[in-house]
Amino acid sequence: MSDAENIFPPTTDNLARAGEHICAGRLVAFPTETVYGLGADATDEEAVASIFAAKERPSFNPLIVHVPDMETARKLVEFTPAAEKLADAFWPGALTLVLPRKNDSGLSLLVSAGLDTVAIRLPNHPIATALLKQSGRPIAAPSANKSGQISPTQANHVAQSLGAKVDMILDGGPCEVGLESTVVDACGAQVGFLRPGGISIEELEGVVGKLIFPDDAPDAPKSPGMLTSHYAPNLAMRLNAKDIRQGDILLGFGPECTKATLNLSPSGNLNEAAANLFAMMRELDVKGYKCMAVSPIPNKGLGLAINDRLIRAAAPRS
Repeated sequence: MSDAENIFPPTTDNLARAGEHICAGRLVAFPTETVYGLGADATDEEAVASIFAAKERPSFNPLIVHVPDMETARKLVEFTPAAEKLADAFWPGALTLVLPRKNDSGLSLLVSAGLDTVAIRLPNHPIATALLKQSGRPIAAPSANKSGQISPTQANHVAQSLGAKVDMILDGGPCEVGLESTVVDACGAQVGFLRPGGISIEELEGVVGKLIFPDDAPDAPKSPGMLTSHYAPNLAMRLNAKDIRQGDILLGFGPECTKATLNLSPSGNLNEAAANLFAMMRELDVKGYKCMAVSPIPNKGLGLAINDRLIRAAAPRS
């Protein structure tokens, strides 16, 4: 497939096809007012894992969940008073709110990198809105480029970076803002500033007052997932375990790991392992054991991101 063969205009038929791709667990790149997003069904663990694989993303950072309206957003997250004010002022638009995830949201654990919060946004772009409504699913979508490369603001940028890894690219022309969304933590009474973007600090403070910055709270992560010891289960963890010791419960990987309580992928498929990681870690985090032992994971492809997550989970606790 050449760079341009998977780029399509946003006709009614093509939007319908794009929605079918999302529902089938495939990847669709689409324009927003900020940058082009690499979209997948945010309720499908394997579809979300395919985003990380396509981007060659080295760690499981939380992804932004895109929704078509406030009604959908309220089904997924708990809105605080500060979040209500910010959404009223800037949605739809280039602002992402980090909020507590509802227990019955149905969202992938991988989309939140195992955290109990969700980064959520209501985009201000007719093609993004049409795709969200056509698919009927919340869509997880980081920027549609390989990790570390320049964010795409045109459809051909996506094709040049990701090529045939994307099933379909909807061409909406150049992005109006051309800069990623601003991200804020709106879980508490005071709003924390996590990432600069299309909405300025001055605009935000005009709505919710003074923001909290990482320098003001040095123990707080700049963004979800940045603490060394993070997402940690209650049990201690032992990585690269090649045996089972007394008090262990084993999280396995691959066909040779027959004694595991749960196996991330009996066939040794790293995409499957990534999709199962957070749910299986939670399932094995039970009383009666001293340690969660984890089989060796190949340190290649998505294995790099899996190991990054495991290292953080196993780091010394304060």
